[in-house]
Amino acid sequence: MITIGLLREGKIPADNRVALTPAQCKWINKGAPQVRVIVQSSPDRCYTDKEYRDAGVEVREEVADGDILFGIKEVPADNLLPGKTYLFFSHTKKAQAGNRQMFRTILDRKITLIDYECLEHDDGQRILGFGFFAGVVGAHNGIMAYGQRTGEFQLGRVYKEKSFQELIHTYFGLRLPEIKIAVTGSGRVAHGALEVMNLMEIVEVEPDEFLERKFTYPVFTQLKGAALYEHAQTKTYQREHFHQHPKEYHCKFLPFTRTADILMNGIYWDRDMPRLFEWEDMQHPEFSIRTIADITDDQEGSIPCNLGDSNMDQPVYGVDVVTRRRTQPYQPGGIDIMAVGNLPNELPRDASRYFGEQLIKHVLEPLITGGSKIIDRATMVRAGQLTDPYRYLDGYAAGE
Repeated sequence: MITIGLLREGKIPADNRVALTPAQCKWINKGAPQVRVIVQSSPDRCYTDKEYRDAGVEVREEVADGDILFGIKEVPADNLLPGKTYLFFSHTKKAQAGNRQMFRTILDRKITLIDYECLEHDDGQRILGFGFFAGVVGAHNGIMAYGQRTGEFQLGRVYKEKSFQELIHTYFGLRLPEIKIAVTGSGRVAHGALEVMNLMEIVEVEPDEFLERKFTYPVFTQLKGAALYEHAQTKTYQREHFHQHPKEYHCKFLPFTRTADILMNGIYWDRDMPRLFEWEDMQHPEFSIRTIADITDDQEGSIPCNLGDSNMDQPVYGVDVVTRRRTQPYQPGGIDIMAVGNLPNELPRDASRYFGEQLIKHVLEPLITGGSKIIDRATMVRAGQLTDPYRYLDGYAAGE
């Protein structure tokens, strides 16, 4: 018998999503007799303890006897149990400084860490993630912020709706002004943002039209890799080569900063990739972007004026482009930034249900039957030892 434990989120503020819903736990307990799912009691989870109990799932204060422990966000170092197998978003793949101590503890306590972010199909496509719902909430919040800035329309908050379906109903009758929205990226985040564009009946146009024409109705354009980057010498774009040699490329986004009103950023970024624009560009008199929804949310990353996370209660802050300091939002001459690291928390039940479906479909069986290439590639640490693909983190873990 293998026991799977659903962890209570320990990171503050607590995340309200969960890896498996009550119905999914019930399905596993009934359909896989060699597996038992137990749940750690939580006051913050989007599904209540009672809902799990009503589904016949055991809920208790501790799940220390679980063989495999599922969380969502980083597990605080003090809560890590020696010798266990954990699955959660560790946010250590890029050697994030804030999670070094947790990662060091994982090694010291001989834990096995399988990171959701690293679970990929053979073609590199990620298996698990909340990106679609991050895109939905991020796009909504970006348009909401523009409405707050201009006073031309009003949108309510996503978290006040019980489901994505109920959120859609709030768009009926919405009339938007002649705004132009640039959406970057082609993954799940961008797909979520595009869903909101379509639901709000914002018209898609080609990038060249977006740059050259004026419209009497709201429009958006989607900018994928080839529209954003080109090789400095060859003037071409090859995705794999770009990700292997990003320093050889430059970004082509700058013209859009002089035609877009809103930027919805959904691109993957690391420190060697060129930014979409720089601080100096933001001071140009033709810089037209007033609202930026940085959905992928890399501090000082592809969006230089991302000065750090906001939160679900106050998702938008302002930036003074001269002093480069954070201000109150909606100030004349300033730019508004929406940069929330846990956007799907505003639609937690929909997001959790989708996540659990993918977890069951692609990960659960190989996880409990001895592994697979997919599981092996996502195992960053095995019994306290860095696996070969992640040995580049040795210095990071050592604090060097």
